[in-house]
Amino acid sequence: MYESLATQGREKVHTGLAGIDSSRLKKLRNSQLKDCFNLIDEMRHKLEFVARIKGISFVDDAASRSSLSTWYALETIEGNVIWIANGAPSSINIAGQFRRLRSLVESKVKMIVCIGDSSMYQSVFGDLVQDIISVSTIGEGVNKAFYSNYENVKILFSPAVENGISYEEQGETFKHEVNEL
Repeated sequence: MYESLATQGREKVHTGLAGIDSSRLKKLRNSQLKDCFNLIDEMRHKLEFVARIKGISFVDDAASRSSLSTWYALETIEGNVIWIANGAPSSINIAGQFRRLRSLVESKVKMIVCIGDSSMYQSVFGDLVQDIISVSTIGEGVNKAFYSNYENVKILFSPAVENGISYEEQGETFKHEVNEL
């Protein structure tokens, strides 16, 4: 039982525990608890492992549409990261929310690939990350990240901001592009 829970990651365990009423939790047996967590396995596009290609792991976190959700993704992933995000124009409101990511970005993120405008990422993280680039599509972003000069990294697609395209569509596009490599 513990092995299957461990492979699901902290996000799913935390989500599962948050969704269980404490009085009901006291009545559950281990097998019932395991069944509850297995239902959570259906959560798609939330820290979902996609593939490992030439030693590089790809993680789909398309459901993360806020700086707080992306903070959690960066906090959860171990090691160095290339972060693929939705682009955003430089804005006082958005930039302020992203400042909470600075310490994690400084310690983990080697490159930021923006699908669209990278100006907000440049203004908030430009002094911490040397490579912040703009691309037009998720496919182009996956290719730039995969063929970058960084080794021993995980490629995380965590949009961080809304862009008018559903997270399901963006997540499926990310997975498709990864599998085309």
